[in-house]
Amino acid sequence: MKVSQKKVDDLNLTVSISIEKPDYEEARKKKLNEFRRSADIKGFRKGMAPMSLIEKLHGGQALAESINAIVSDQLNKFIESKKLKVLGEPLPSEKDDKNDWDNPDKFTFSFDIALAPEVKVTVSADDKIPYYTVTTSAKALADYKKGLLKQFGQLESGKKAGAEDFIIADLTAGDQKLESSYIALRTMEDDVKAKFVGLKKGDELDVEIAKAFPNEADRAAMFKVKKDELPTLAPVWHLVVKDVKTFVDAPMTQATFDQIFGEGVVKDEKDFNAKAKERLQGEYAQEGDYRFMIDAKEYFINKAALNLPDAFMKRWLLTANEGKFTMEQIEKEYDLFAKDFRWNMIRGKIMKDAKLKVTKEDVMKEAMKLAAYQFSMYGMQNVPQEHLTKFAEQMLSDSQQAERIVEKVEDDLVLDYIKKNATIENKKISLEKMRELTK
Repeated sequence: MKVSQKKVDDLNLTVSISIEKPDYEEARKKKLNEFRRSADIKGFRKGMAPMSLIEKLHGGQALAESINAIVSDQLNKFIESKKLKVLGEPLPSEKDDKNDWDNPDKFTFSFDIALAPEVKVTVSADDKIPYYTVTTSAKALADYKKGLLKQFGQLESGKKAGAEDFIIADLTAGDQKLESSYIALRTMEDDVKAKFVGLKKGDELDVEIAKAFPNEADRAAMFKVKKDELPTLAPVWHLVVKDVKTFVDAPMTQATFDQIFGEGVVKDEKDFNAKAKERLQGEYAQEGDYRFMIDAKEYFINKAALNLPDAFMKRWLLTANEGKFTMEQIEKEYDLFAKDFRWNMIRGKIMKDAKLKVTKEDVMKEAMKLAAYQFSMYGMQNVPQEHLTKFAEQMLSDSQQAERIVEKVEDDLVLDYIKKNATIENKKISLEKMRELTK
């Protein structure tokens, strides 16, 4: 048996493993005996079929499995003995090995291996990174407060339908009926909406339903039929308005304050203004942190200037994803992948040098933050702690979600370390300019 290597460049090498019959023959016979013991062939007692028959039935498989096991073992031993830092996994060489499986004697298998580049990066006061603080304007605060009241508002009966309102109506077409249907004017095309704006209780009109509700899925849901049943509906329906519903902002009451901020946290409009400003500035701080993350990653990726074995990495991505992506798709997204890959290596180096460790408490805290955010997306701002804990534990039980959460914690640890050790250039910026910058 012989294992040799050929250096292609600093990041690529080819390892060749040559084996002869004495190297694999014992393993091949052992594999054939395993097949014989489990063979249940008509005319022979189980495990007693002649070896010549077993050889005929399973010889090729036994040869392939025994050789593959030996080659895999030798390749792993080579990588370990040379202490190679491998990227991805070894891939069969693109140059075909000319092995004659019909006349087995000598075999040579070659593998392409990609090596991780050495990461040389430090964090010091010489590293200058901007940190943007979004200024809170009076208009932005007023809009934010209005948005909070709108978020917790409700539908109330109105006199006439406005462009953003709803109407509740009965629709009939011959013997077909649809009672108390909610119709949202905001989703209508302008030319159709014009016929509905100004309608009040008791008003009637004929409606071409395909024109008024062009989205087939929405129309099917509205009339409680399947999409393929839409042609059975009459084209024109008579509509009678039963009520007009307009969305009214939540009033400045204690009940509203409790709903938005939690019971007893806010007691009057002055408290409301202060808490709204605090929450808005918190959101701005998140935008600032997000921008800092982008700038810090970009800075250290450029500073480290890591080369990657791009051709190998593209092949590995294609193989590892087992047909999920084409090479064309991988080529299109590769630059983003490579940037993330470089940052992961840099993050690992900084964590190692700074002795930064991720704890279970860190991961659970981040999972609970994510849980609270997801509840807030549905307007649930003050979810009990036990519910957040249960939801966070469910997320962490999913390996993919858990991995993403751990990466987020690692990012936060490293970015916090950078903030403390690099030179941070604080800059004030308007929200509009921040959004332009982030684009």
